[in-house]
Amino acid sequence: MRVLILGGSGLIGTAVVAALAGRGHGPTAFARDVAAASLRMDSAEWVSVDLTTLSRPADWQKHLDGIDCVVNCAGALQDGGRDNLGTLQTSFLALYTAAARPKPRLIVQISARTEGAGKATRFMQTKRDADAALRESGLPFVILRPAIVIGRNAYGGSALLRALAAFPFVTPLVNADTPMQLVAIEDVAEAVADAIDGRIAPGSDLDLAEAETLTLAQAVALHRRWLGLPPARQIAVPSFAARLVSRMADGLGHLGWRSPLRSTAMTVAAAGVADHVPAAGRSFQPLSKILSTPAGVQDLWFARLYLLKAPILAALSLFWLLSGLIALVRFDASAQHLVTAGACPATADALTLATSLADIALGIGVAFRRYAATALKGMLLLSAAYLLSATVLTPDLWADPLGPLVKVLPSLALTLVALAILDER
Repeated sequence: MRVLILGGSGLIGTAVVAALAGRGHGPTAFARDVAAASLRMDSAEWVSVDLTTLSRPADWQKHLDGIDCVVNCAGALQDGGRDNLGTLQTSFLALYTAAARPKPRLIVQISARTEGAGKATRFMQTKRDADAALRESGLPFVILRPAIVIGRNAYGGSALLRALAAFPFVTPLVNADTPMQLVAIEDVAEAVADAIDGRIAPGSDLDLAEAETLTLAQAVALHRRWLGLPPARQIAVPSFAARLVSRMADGLGHLGWRSPLRSTAMTVAAAGVADHVPAAGRSFQPLSKILSTPAGVQDLWFARLYLLKAPILAALSLFWLLSGLIALVRFDASAQHLVTAGACPATADALTLATSLADIALGIGVAFRRYAATALKGMLLLSAAYLLSATVLTPDLWADPLGPLVKVLPSLALTLVALAILDER
């Protein structure tokens, strides 16, 4: 069968692509960055599509030609700089209409347990609406509701579990006794493949979760042991501190950063992800089995760097912003350095203004997810230009006791680290 996978480059989507290809199906997958996706997984035909542009049934028709089934792994946690839940919902409704012509296609929808924790959030409401619309569409469907998805790769909540497990010396937790049910990503992908193969009857609505319920503290402790770290004392984080972090994460969400600490995720996590009734006739791996393969050092690096990513980017943003602003505030003194190096006053003023504004622009640019990679590369190029020009014009600055040139070197190193860990998936 030819299967179209929405959100094919996401955590669940990549596992679904692999499972369907392994069973001999021909997966076609949507992704925004098809170049990277096709290099990682050449078993699918990758199509560059922004789902929010497919708001009418006619927009879907060319993508559904020759397609037998659609697997919807796409979704967004809450509105932000890169996500709009309402627009995404409109796209799904248009898909259901388009998928009925000229013949009904099976829709396999990855949803959530919408009547549980956080049911009042906009995320859960849009999930409920999408599920209801699918049921009323007349299309054959299978709705799958996984618990917290755990696998070799990590994203969102699963990445946060690893980061908390790798926290040095202590384990800071909010609501440590919160109940959690988990499911292996392989079990989710196999359920999707079974639905495509007809082993799950159309009209089914299934929970995917291992029967055992763990507390957040237990799940983190198991991850810590998996990472090869000794047990750590758990520290209770006050709820007001958690709310403050959540508000900050929501603010960053408007700049395009998708943090698992945003208010929707925290609301769901506070009440727990439990009460899933595992689908009858299916076996699910417990967390101890999922984590039975020992972690590698790269897993430990990821876990330790995950919570450092935001401070690293914030430090670079502030460093470049302040550098540019200070140069503007002390404009005459800044320009005088260039005059001393041999530039005429007019040239010195122009260069000071240009470089100050460039510093400020890069500092602002790195704060926006969409422009962060470009801004980081600009920081590298501009730092190299500063070092080269200063070496040629004022080489004595290398011996300055305050080290104005030497201090650029660790900034370059930190920028390279930020660029290396920028990708979310």
